[in-house]
Amino acid sequence: MDSTASQVALQLLNQHEGISSSTTFRLLGRDWDLLPGVYAPHLTRSAALYAEWIPYPVGGSFCEIGSGTGYLAVTAALRGCRLVHATDITSAAAENIALNARRHGVADRLSVHRGDLFAALPAGERYDVVFWNSNFVEDPGQGPGAPAGGDLRLAFYDPDYRAHDAYLRDARDRLAPGGRLLLGFTSLGNTAKLTELAQRYGWRPRLLRAVGYDSPFGERIHYQLIEFLPAQGR
Repeated sequence: MDSTASQVALQLLNQHEGISSSTTFRLLGRDWDLLPGVYAPHLTRSAALYAEWIPYPVGGSFCEIGSGTGYLAVTAALRGCRLVHATDITSAAAENIALNARRHGVADRLSVHRGDLFAALPAGERYDVVFWNSNFVEDPGQGPGAPAGGDLRLAFYDPDYRAHDAYLRDARDRLAPGGRLLLGFTSLGNTAKLTELAQRYGWRPRLLRAVGYDSPFGERIHYQLIEFLPAQGR
């Protein structure tokens, strides 16, 4: 695994593990609830970027995979989406999403579903836009310095890109006609492997937006918004 990706992930994981009680944070000009054990979006620059970059389907349906605190799903509802579904695999995150939906008055059009990727979504539901800010760091292994297990690890690491594989494999069945499949990614991720998986399932990745920042570890990190388009003939 790329050493910078490992360092960045470990630094963030340590910061998150230091959050031991419920609190609030400020992002996008609003206050948000944050529960222990949930990914804290204000600790990274990418959170605000994705919130502004995503093409919200005003009047349409939006699904966020791995929603965490739900700040982005709530933003989609506030930006005019008629129906928003937010999923996360952990119970703490599901509770956190619901808290922020109530805090910002969008619980009437934002539904929370606890489960892995698309598994917990209502059968047959399709969306105009599906987005996942992915856990792009590959498994760091179990050697010295490897992070401990637990729910927070799921926010950072995807061993062998199994979750990315499932996302690209199953997404087509969750898109409405003309729907858009989006992924938050970075230059620290395994772009070659992601491209290989996309091609396996009949997708063609296209970079929509990117911006670079210098990391504390001496490498420039590019946050990316990727859209997956159907390959020719699919």
